[in-house]
Amino acid sequence: MTIKVNIHEAKTTLSKLIQAAKQGEEVIISRAGMPEVRLVPVNMPEQKPRRRFGGEWAGKVWYAPDYDQVDAEIERDFLESKIFPDGDV
Repeated sequence: MTIKVNIHEAKTTLSKLIQAAKQGEEVIISRAGMPEVRLVPVNMPEQKPRRRFGGEWAGKVWYAPDYDQVDAEIERDFLESKIFPDGDV
């Protein structure tokens, strides 16, 4: 079945026209009684999630040689400072 609508009607019922086109209906939009465009769904290929494998980041990630070394001042601040310095709870 073909659905023929003018531009004004297409603007007000666009969602319904899109749904009809997705269900296989032919939708023709006209201006002043002359067909202008055909509304058709976009057929996108289904994309399956890419399978991931261990070790894909090998050689792509760099760690500084001292990444696991703790700065003494920061460590002291964490270990010795009070959580609530003013005594407020």
